[in-house]
Amino acid sequence: MTPPLSRDRLLAAAMSIVDEEGAEALTMRALAGRVDRQVSSLYNHVSGRTELIELMRAKVVERIDVSAFVSKPWDVALGEWARSYLMAFAQHPHLIRLLATTPIRDESTLAMYNVVVRALTEAGWAAGESIAVLRTVEAHVLGSALDIVAPGNMLDAAAVPEELPALRAALAVEHHSAGAAEAAFDLGLTALIAGLRERNGAPSA
Repeated sequence: MTPPLSRDRLLAAAMSIVDEEGAEALTMRALAGRVDRQVSSLYNHVSGRTELIELMRAKVVERIDVSAFVSKPWDVALGEWARSYLMAFAQHPHLIRLLATTPIRDESTLAMYNVVVRALTEAGWAAGESIAVLRTVEAHVLGSALDIVAPGNMLDAAAVPEELPALRAALAVEHHSAGAAEAAFDLGLTALIAGLRERNGAPSA
């Protein structure tokens, strides 16, 4: 027996399509096929692809933790938020380009940003700069999420010509852990927050 149609079932099916086939594969026709319904029946639950995108955005944001902004210094909280953000998107890398290129209308996402911006402005950041800080950290997170799920042989010593010895040496097996995507994320985040702390004039946490 086919389970009844619901908004939650459509959301789960839409995320499965994007996870398995990429954002371009998400159409109302493809979604209808995934849940074994006529396209017209989907509109009883969602208004269209745009609403589905915002529902997917909200589903990912559910996993992002902003609680540190309530009890910890802004720079420590920013680091914890970034790591939580990375883990949420690393599970759905195909969603990154889709969500990063569509206007944000989801209220839970806007509420998350409000928590971050409020903490930054209370820590002395100007209103406009607080948005720049948020976007800078967010860009690092999303780029790193793509890096983490990239094939392990994207940058392989075996493919580097011998006349490029510095790169070949850096890609040697003994350096793999230091150059791994997760290590690169941590290094970049640490440097980024240190620079932001200096610009803000705050002491090290």
